[in-house]
Amino acid sequence: MTTNKKPIWTRDFINIAVSNFFIFVALYAFITLLPLYILDLPSGTVAQAGLVTTIFFLSVIIVRPFSGMIIEKFGKKRMLLLSMTAFALSTFSYTLTDDISLFLVLRLIHGISFSIATTVTISIVVDLVPPERRGEGIGYFGLSMNVALVAGPFIALTLQPLISYTMIFILFGIIGVIGLICSLAVKVKDEVVPVSSSSSSSERRRITWSDLFEKRAIAISMVGMFVSFSYASILSFISIYAQSIGMVQAASFFFVTFAAIMILFRPITGRLFDSMGPNIVIIPSLIIYSVGLYLLSITSTPTMLLIAGGLIGLGYGTLLPSFQALVIQSSPNKRSTYATATFFTFFDTGVALGSFILGIVAGALGYSNLYLFMAIFVLFIAVYYTMVIRKQLPKLA
Repeated sequence: MTTNKKPIWTRDFINIAVSNFFIFVALYAFITLLPLYILDLPSGTVAQAGLVTTIFFLSVIIVRPFSGMIIEKFGKKRMLLLSMTAFALSTFSYTLTDDISLFLVLRLIHGISFSIATTVTISIVVDLVPPERRGEGIGYFGLSMNVALVAGPFIALTLQPLISYTMIFILFGIIGVIGLICSLAVKVKDEVVPVSSSSSSSERRRITWSDLFEKRAIAISMVGMFVSFSYASILSFISIYAQSIGMVQAASFFFVTFAAIMILFRPITGRLFDSMGPNIVIIPSLIIYSVGLYLLSITSTPTMLLIAGGLIGLGYGTLLPSFQALVIQSSPNKRSTYATATFFTFFDTGVALGSFILGIVAGALGYSNLYLFMAIFVLFIAVYYTMVIRKQLPKLA
């Protein structure tokens, strides 16, 4: 009964996944490394160290709504190659200056190229994966991002005491070039939308809401934004929290456990999504994620910290690809690029807002109370998803 399943792991799928992996390796490595680099400069300040991350995400968020329109206009393959080239070159360019102003310009260019590259890669994956295996396929593709979350900081922090920053930047530039080479090998069914001769010049030039966002994707994207807001507490503060409770060494294995559990369960959750629908995956994942955050808030031993990491990896690590698949399923095929751009616009905004707002909350309440607060917050997200999203998207439930 299950013969002739269309394959997911084609050569094109593997190439685009590897390309995406290298993009995110560089992203997470630089989030960890660049603040240290700025502080090591003679004139570097803490404010400037924070600004290198802020300016990057600001450029990502600003460009993201336009990325769907840009990709549709110029074609997926062309924008994949252009964005990957810009990403690799801007990485190499960090070796050319230690002037903060020029460095921030490079971060701006890096953010723009990242925004377009990560939108076009998932759009290409949607074309490559069989529709009936979309949840499973996007889940596997999501591993390229999640494993990079471990690999990037690990490589950067391991090399930082051993070699110069210049050599590290060159290494990640080479990684970017490898990603570009992989993207060159991807065959894309490209449809560049021609300019309609029947439409007036003013109509062609006017940017509408639908050029920036896919309205059918907004409801799920809102849920994704709330989840990414909560995840900013992990991304931004887990190392500080671990230091405050005397578990710095155990914290280095937090994301290893996170990734291992996520990889172990990803085939199961992806197949469940396709065979039994999104709710059987999303609702339990939100609950597991909440339990992991609660356990993190009361952690008193390295073992508890690692168990929390595993639960968060299973919960959060399942949610991101599930939301991506759901956003695409809720939108017409021809609007999948716009749906992807919409989702990541909301998602990136959640991370940026969370990093800022939750830093203030942590300063007022302490990190332990912050994670307790986030555990409760995620349960409210589960209620929001159950009561609102299922009503708006009954055929997907």
